[in-house]
Amino acid sequence: MIVGVPREIYPGERRVSLVPAVVPSLIKAGLEVVLEAGAGKEAGYLDTQYAEKGATVLPTRADIFQTADVVVQVLCHGSNDKTGKEDVALFRRDQVLIGFLRPLGSLESINDIASSGITSFSVESMPRSTRAQSMDALSSMATISGYKAVILAADTLPRLFPMLTTAAGTLTPARVLVIGAGVAGLQAIATARRLGAVVSAYDLRPVVKEQVQSLGGRFVELPLEARDAQDAGGYARAQDEAFYRRQRELLGKVVAESEVVITTAVVPGKKSPILVTKEMVASMAPGSVIVDLAAERGGNCELTRVGENVVQHGVTIIGVYNLASTVPYHASQMYARNVTAFLLHLVKDGKLNLNTDDEIIRETLITKGGEILNAKLRQFYSLPGLAAQAQGGSQQ
Repeated sequence: MIVGVPREIYPGERRVSLVPAVVPSLIKAGLEVVLEAGAGKEAGYLDTQYAEKGATVLPTRADIFQTADVVVQVLCHGSNDKTGKEDVALFRRDQVLIGFLRPLGSLESINDIASSGITSFSVESMPRSTRAQSMDALSSMATISGYKAVILAADTLPRLFPMLTTAAGTLTPARVLVIGAGVAGLQAIATARRLGAVVSAYDLRPVVKEQVQSLGGRFVELPLEARDAQDAGGYARAQDEAFYRRQRELLGKVVAESEVVITTAVVPGKKSPILVTKEMVASMAPGSVIVDLAAERGGNCELTRVGENVVQHGVTIIGVYNLASTVPYHASQMYARNVTAFLLHLVKDGKLNLNTDDEIIRETLITKGGEILNAKLRQFYSLPGLAAQAQGGSQQ
C-alpha cells in the first residue's frame, strides 16, 4: 500500500502529517511513502530529508491523490473549512483518508466525504484508552496548545512571571488561573509553574485535583456539584445553564485576583460554555491577559473574538486558535508518531483491517462505501440506523 502526504492547504497551516523520522517504520511494515514536494518545508523538514529516509517526492497534489492508497493529512475537509473542499474532486473511491475531520462540526462536509466513496478515519475520535494512547493526536495537539498559551500570555503580560529578588527590590510572581484541567490545561499549569508563576486551576471534575496539585498548582474548589462530571472517556460533560450561571458567580472572585486566565473548556459538537463574563473581565487588573483556547468554538470568555486579539477594560483577550500550527516542528513530529502508530495498527499484511470489533477502528471509522458508518455520528445527526451487515467487520 502507498501512503501519500499532501501539503496542508488550510491558510497559515505549517504542520505536515508525516516527518522523515517515521518513514523507515512504515517502509519496514511494507508500506511505500510518497510526498508532495515542499509538504514539510514550513515545519522545518526538507524534501531531501524524506528522500534520504526512503520516501518518493512527487511534484503535485494531484499526483499524491492519484498515486496513494492512503492519504494522511493534518486538517482534512471538515476540519479545514476554508479550502478543504478543493480535495473532494481529487478523492478516489475506496481510497483511505486519515486526519482531523471534525465530524461533529458539519454534516455537509461529512456527506461530501461519504459521497466520494472513500474510507475515512477521524483521528480526533480516537478512544481515550491505554491501547490507543500512542495514537491520540488530539492529546498531542492539546499539549502543544497548552504550552503555547502560556508563552503567549507571558509575552503579552506587562510583568514578569517569576518572583525575583533584585537590588531594586523584590518582584512578586504573576498569578495564573487555568480553567479546565484536561490535557491542554495540565500542560498550561506545568508551563506556567516552570516560568515561576503562582498557579491555580479549576475543573468541574474533582477527580483531577490530585493531578493539578502534582504539578504545583492550587486546586480551586467551589461549593458546586456537577452532575455526571465526566464521560466514559474522561472528558468533562456539558452542564445545564443553571450550573454555569452559579459557576460564573463563584469563579468571579478567583478571576479578579488573577493576572492571567487561560480557559480550555470545549464540548465536542457544541458551542463552548461562557465561563468568564464581561463583568469578570472588568474586575481584572489593567494589563491582565486572557488566553481563550476554546475560541474556535465561540470561546469561554464573553468578550472573545474568534481569531483576534482584543483589549477590553484594559485586559488583552487572545482568541487566536490552531496554536499547534505555531510550533510546527514538534507538532508535526508528535502528530506523525500518532498517525504512524495508527497506520501500523490499521494495516496488517498489506491489507486494511476494518474489523469493527476493535474499538480503535470502530470509533475512528467515519465513512466507507458511500455511507456514514460511525454509530455515534449517526446518532449525533439523528440519522437512521444502518443495517447490521453495513457495520460488520471486514478486511480489504
